[in-house]
Amino acid sequence: MSGGIKKVILAYSGGLDTSIILRWLIETYKCEVVCFAADLGQKEELSGLKEKAINTGASKIYIEDLQEEFVRDFVFPALRANAVYEGTYLLGTSLARPLIAKKQIEIAKLEQADAVSHGATGKGNDQVRFELTYIALNPAIKIIAAWRDDNWKFNSRESMIEYAEKHKIPIPLTKAKPYSSDRNLLHISHEGGILEDTWAEAPEDIFVLTRSLQAAPDKPTYVEIDFEKGNPAAIDGKKMSPAKLLDHLNIIAGRNGIGRVDLVENRFVGMKSRGVYETPGGTVLWAAHRAVESITMDREVMIMRDSLIPKYAQLVYNGFWYAPEMKSLQAYIDATQENVTGTARMKLYKGNCIVVGRKSPHSLYSEAFATFEKDQVYDQQDATGFIRLNGLRLRIQNILKNKR
Repeated sequence: MSGGIKKVILAYSGGLDTSIILRWLIETYKCEVVCFAADLGQKEELSGLKEKAINTGASKIYIEDLQEEFVRDFVFPALRANAVYEGTYLLGTSLARPLIAKKQIEIAKLEQADAVSHGATGKGNDQVRFELTYIALNPAIKIIAAWRDDNWKFNSRESMIEYAEKHKIPIPLTKAKPYSSDRNLLHISHEGGILEDTWAEAPEDIFVLTRSLQAAPDKPTYVEIDFEKGNPAAIDGKKMSPAKLLDHLNIIAGRNGIGRVDLVENRFVGMKSRGVYETPGGTVLWAAHRAVESITMDREVMIMRDSLIPKYAQLVYNGFWYAPEMKSLQAYIDATQENVTGTARMKLYKGNCIVVGRKSPHSLYSEAFATFEKDQVYDQQDATGFIRLNGLRLRIQNILKNKR
C-alpha cells in the first residue's frame, strides 16, 4: 500500500485536519511522518504543538519562525502591488501557503523524504497552492493529498471529530463551534460550519484580532506610516522590522475595529465559499500605501499598474506564486515603486481607516499648479484646445449619426 513511501513531510498545524492526517498517514502508509509547523504569527496556537505531534505519532517536528520572511518576501510584495482579490480579500491565507510549501520541500531534501503531504481538502484552494509550489520546486516529489486519497475514509468534520475522540487526539474544533480558523500575521480567517449559511451574521465570539465597533474607542487614533520604495518602514517615526511593524499595527487597528470582512468569494476550483476575515494591520497598510502612491506615482504608470492588480491577485489566490508570469509581473510592480517613499497619516476610528495626510520627498503634487487661487504657472485658456481635441471624435460621431 505504501508504494515505496518511507518518509513523509506533513504540513502540520495541530488543527483538526492535520491532526487526523498524521495518524492516518502512519496507519495507511506504514511510514515515518515528520511534521513541519510554520510560525507565521499564530501566537499561542503553537503552544504545546511539539508534544502533541509526537504523542500523535510523529517521529520529529520542525517548528520554524518564518514571520520576518513571510512579511518581507510575501506580504510586502503583494502590498507593493496593492493586491486585492475580488475587491475585498487581502490574500492572507493565499500568501502564506507558498512559503509553507517551500519550507516543506527544503525539509524533505534535508530529511531525504519520499513525499510531502498537506491537510487541504479536495474542495478548497489550498490544495492547489501547496501542490503547485511542490511541483514548481521539486517535480519529482511524491504528493499525498489525504482528502483525495482512495484510502481516506472520512467524509465530514463530524466523522473526523469522532476519530479524534476515539484515538484521544486533542483538537481545537468542537461540535459546539464547528468552524475552522487559520491565523498568521496578516490575518485570521474563519470558515465552515455555522458560517456556511450566507444569511447568518457571524457571532461576535468568532473574532480574535478586532474589537466590535461598539467596543472600539470613542476617540480616533492617529498613526503615521513611513514607506521606502513601497515598503512600510516605520510607525510614528520608529523603525521596525517587517514582522514587528505588522504585529504592532494589528494591535492598534484591531483595537479600533478595523479590518473585518465578510465575503463570498469565487474559489479556483469553481465553487463559491463564504469567509469571515480579520485583517486589521493589513487594511491600514493598503490604504496608507495608496496614499503615498497618490503623490509619488505618475498617472499613466498608475493606470497601467492598477490594471494589473486583478491579475496579480488572481495569480496569488490560485497558487501561482512561483510561476514565470508571476516573476515577470513582480518585476514590473517593483519598478513602479522606485519613488514610492513618504509618509501617510491615518485616522482610525470605529472601523474606519481614513487618510488625512500624505507627504513625500518625491512628491509630484504642486500646490502652485493645483491651487484654486490666483497663480502664475497655468494658463486656463490652454484647456480650450485640449477639450476641443479630446471631443473631436465625439463631434464626428454625432455628425455622422445625424446624416444617416
